[in-house]
Amino acid sequence: MNTRSSSLLKGVAAVAALALFSGCSSTTPSAASTPAAPAKSTEIAVKITPAIASMEVMHNGKPVTIMRNQDQKNTVNPAFATTSRACPPFCVQPYTIAAGVETIAEMEVLGYLKKMKEGDKSIVLIDSRTPDWLARGTIPGAINLPYTKLDDSKGADPLSVAEAMELFGAKETSKGWDYSNAKTVVLFCNGMWCGQSPNNIRTLVKMGYPVAKIKWYRGGMQNWENLGLTTVTP
Repeated sequence: MNTRSSSLLKGVAAVAALALFSGCSSTTPSAASTPAAPAKSTEIAVKITPAIASMEVMHNGKPVTIMRNQDQKNTVNPAFATTSRACPPFCVQPYTIAAGVETIAEMEVLGYLKKMKEGDKSIVLIDSRTPDWLARGTIPGAINLPYTKLDDSKGADPLSVAEAMELFGAKETSKGWDYSNAKTVVLFCNGMWCGQSPNNIRTLVKMGYPVAKIKWYRGGMQNWENLGLTTVTP
């Protein structure tokens, strides 16, 4: 055996011995010296904010991840692509819907959802739309309470009103509604051209609900869909 072959065999034996000593299976010198392929990136390209890629919330007792649509060629849901709807009823709503009621946007809604996920029972997110609109998708974590179930002038009966108010933490007494344990109620509908959540809000204010505990997501489903945020269907 020539010197070159002898040296090669010694090298292979040394690698095998090293692998055995370290508890790893043996490899050939060429395989051992080949760099590992870089790990495939799982970075989310379309984040909610630079610091928030997604958020897990609860919907009907099950976890749902809210994130933005990752298809950068995606376009808005056709249900929210129409620019010109007849007014009335689809009229542009003011920024301030009632004195003392705070108007909020997406990050505030997500903040409330985060608190709810963490166990805060003092908050409820209300989709004020009728079932035909609800069927097109809603915000995960929301409970549907159509404005027709709260406003007696729109056909709500006393039982449905009482159920809604109990959901909000109010208690009916001989002197009217007791709001000592009233929850923070975050309401939304289709967006700035929709009057369904404004109707619910005005009804609550009329009933004496604490305005500081009413929050209005004015952008509603229009803005939520425009941002490609996750929706769920009934």
